[in-house]
Amino acid sequence: MAEAKPTEMVSLKEHFETVLALNDRLLAERDRRYTEVNIEREKALTIKEEADRRALELAREIQAFRDEKANGLLDLVKSERGSLATNKDIEPLKAYVSAQTGRGVGMNALAGWMVSLITIGIALAVYARH
Repeated sequence: MAEAKPTEMVSLKEHFETVLALNDRLLAERDRRYTEVNIEREKALTIKEEADRRALELAREIQAFRDEKANGLLDLVKSERGSLATNKDIEPLKAYVSAQTGRGVGMNALAGWMVSLITIGIALAVYARH
């Protein structure tokens, strides 16, 4: 169909045919774009699914690595725990320290009394001489 020049008169029928043709082109273009968008959406969904799958694999690998390291650390702690003294093991030492502490306090008190008695004795001896 030939395009009408602005000064020419076109019939209503020709005008509607032109409008319908333009409308068909517009609808075809819209459909083409919707189709392209849907294709790209499907590609993006495929990429997202692959990324999610890979993220889960990596998360499993990371958790396995963490578990392995935690088990190694736990084994190390367990092996070292065997060489550490427990409360039951140090009971004799605590009893000895308590006994020595009490004995030391008693010895210090006795020494204080002895010094006091000697001082009193010297004072009495000096007083009796005068």
